[in-house]
Amino acid sequence: MRDSNIVIISGPSGAGKSSLCDKLFKHFDNIYFSISSTTRYIRDGEIDGVHYHFISHEEFINGINNNLFLEWAKVHNNYYGTQRKQVDDALNQGKIVLFDVDIQGQKSIKKFYPNATSIFITTPNMAVLEHRLRNRALDSKESIDTRLSLAYDEMRSIGNFDFVIVNDDFDKSFNGFLSIVKSIYFKNTESFSKNLIDTWR
Repeated sequence: MRDSNIVIISGPSGAGKSSLCDKLFKHFDNIYFSISSTTRYIRDGEIDGVHYHFISHEEFINGINNNLFLEWAKVHNNYYGTQRKQVDDALNQGKIVLFDVDIQGQKSIKKFYPNATSIFITTPNMAVLEHRLRNRALDSKESIDTRLSLAYDEMRSIGNFDFVIVNDDFDKSFNGFLSIVKSIYFKNTESFSKNLIDTWR
């Protein structure tokens, strides 16, 4: 299992993370997208088991109590989390594991997988973020206001990430995103280099 095969993306809701990931999947056939469990409602067009595992509040709390989650957090009054077993299974199969989590999730995952690569994706400023949130018409006014009020706190965590993508030009941002993920194949770690040396002769 090589934890350098993990890519973590995070950033404010509405920054374009999902669009970047959707295009990335067309360039790779061995990416496992970690599907989080959540207690929030299902939005129009979402499919249980594809976008999220939609579970009840009680189920989620039971998962926390039984240590089933690699990371979990309460965000915008809903719970989100990822089970560790599904991640380890994908890594053992040699896949690249892609996470889309909040900043709390990024910190938790890095504790378990220190060689993971983390990418913060954001907009040029808050005005652009607000415009995108309101135009996509997926959330209530109250939910949008909550997301905007928390966005600056998320921005202050940029220093904890390996890379930052300011998504003001989608094609430019995607090319940067693609380059970072491609570099995973050549990322060196202590365990990888030791194994290469041991088997090289």
